[in-house]
Amino acid sequence: QVQLVESGGGLVQAGGSLRLSCAASGQTPSNYAMGWFRRAPGKEREVVATISRSGANTDYADSIKGRFTISRDNTKNMIYLQMNNLNPEDTAVYDCAIKYGRSWSFWGQGTQVTVSS
Repeated sequence: QVQLVESGGGLVQAGGSLRLSCAASGQTPSNYAMGWFRRAPGKEREVVATISRSGANTDYADSIKGRFTISRDNTKNMIYLQMNNLNPEDTAVYDCAIKYGRSWSFWGQGTQVTVSS
């Protein structure tokens, strides 16, 4: 089992930036693809960005392309999400996730991001 601890959320004005971090421990996280998801009020959880085991391949939701960047440091078992040019529609709880086979697993509590207009 892996443990995931997200941090870095907060309140920011529209146009601002935040950097989310996810500390992974337990089973070797570098053996798995990782991702960031978000849960907005009244909406289903949606994928934001994913990254392959090595970090060589990334994928992004259309709504955040060009504004967010996912990265990982396997030497530190860390996953990051740099978020720039935030807008109120980005307000959500952001969750770090690990991919086992074809399924995503969520082991953290998430971190709240609130963007004011």
